[in-house]
Amino acid sequence: MWIVHWLPSWVFYGLLGISIVIFGITYFLRFIPLPFLYTYKIPIQIATVLVASISIYLLGARANEEHWLAKVRELEAKVAQAEAKSQEENVRVVEKIVVQNRVVRERGQDVVRYVDKEVVKYNNVCEIPGVFIDAHNKAVEGVK
Repeated sequence: MWIVHWLPSWVFYGLLGISIVIFGITYFLRFIPLPFLYTYKIPIQIATVLVASISIYLLGARANEEHWLAKVRELEAKVAQAEAKSQEENVRVVEKIVVQNRVVRERGQDVVRYVDKEVVKYNNVCEIPGVFIDAHNKAVEGVK
C-alpha cells in the first residue's frame, strides 16, 4: 500500500488520537448552547469511528510491513553468510580438483613412460605381450 510508505506513522497515530478525542467530545455537545452542533452529533461520531478504524488498519499494515522487512533483512544476512561460506568451499573444491588433475597427469605420464619402455623391448617382434596388456589394464583401472 503506497500510503503506508508515503506517510510517516505519526500521522496515523495523530489521526487515531484526534478521532478518539473528537468522539469523546461529541458526548458533551448537548451541553454546548449551539443547537446546530448537536444535530451533527451522529455523523461526527460515524466519521470519527471511520477515521479511527482506518488509522488502526493502516498502523497494523505498517507494523506488518516492518515485520516482514525485518524477516527479509534477517534472511538476506543468512544468505550473505551462506554465500561467503560457499565461496570458501568453492576455493577448497577448486584446489582439490587442481591437485587431482596434477596427480592424474603425473600418473598418466608414468604410465606412458612405462609403456614406452616396454614397447621398445617388444617392438621388433610385433606381438602384444602380457606385460603390456597388464600395464594397459592397470592404467585404465587407475592402479599403478
